[in-house]
Amino acid sequence: MSAIGSTASAVHLASPREALAAAQAQRQKQGGEGPDGLTDDEREQVQELRETDREVRAHEQAHARAGGPYASAPTYEYVRGPDGKRYAVSGEVKIDTSPIAGNPAATIRKMETVMRAAQAPAEPSAQDRKVAAEARAKKAEAQIELRQQKEEETESDEPTPIEEARDPDAAARKQAAALYAAQAQQTAAAFSLAV
Repeated sequence: MSAIGSTASAVHLASPREALAAAQAQRQKQGGEGPDGLTDDEREQVQELRETDREVRAHEQAHARAGGPYASAPTYEYVRGPDGKRYAVSGEVKIDTSPIAGNPAATIRKMETVMRAAQAPAEPSAQDRKVAAEARAKKAEAQIELRQQKEEETESDEPTPIEEARDPDAAARKQAAALYAAQAQQTAAAFSLAV
């Protein structure tokens, strides 16, 4: 004869919380999810993302600090990790590399700042090296312009406004020096004719 009906079994029906805990324990035994809900591979990926985030932020902050008034605040591109958090994976700092019109000395100082900013990170990128090279070229151009300005000022008999402000007698001394130089040339010419 067969019995019809239900019989008690050895299976225990667990609450949802107990079932979740049992599943997590089983996955941990099999190398699956841990108490943080991540697999070993996901935890490793999160660790790599944290390190990348730290390096990217340090790199861009170095540019921003060294660039001073010519640098923007850093901007970042993010990815979402397996833990649901955002991590910076790249970034940039914009820097003004334009020369200062009509002021080569100020341009030289600015380009020195730009070069320091571009080379500030421990490991400058190819773009960083390109910006530094551009700043070096603009600095060289400004140095040439500054030399030309100084030569023109030296050749001029008229004092510059700055010279006049510093020394009101500068004009008289420059004229006297020019007159002396002209007389010396005439004397040298007369002496060479007499010989």
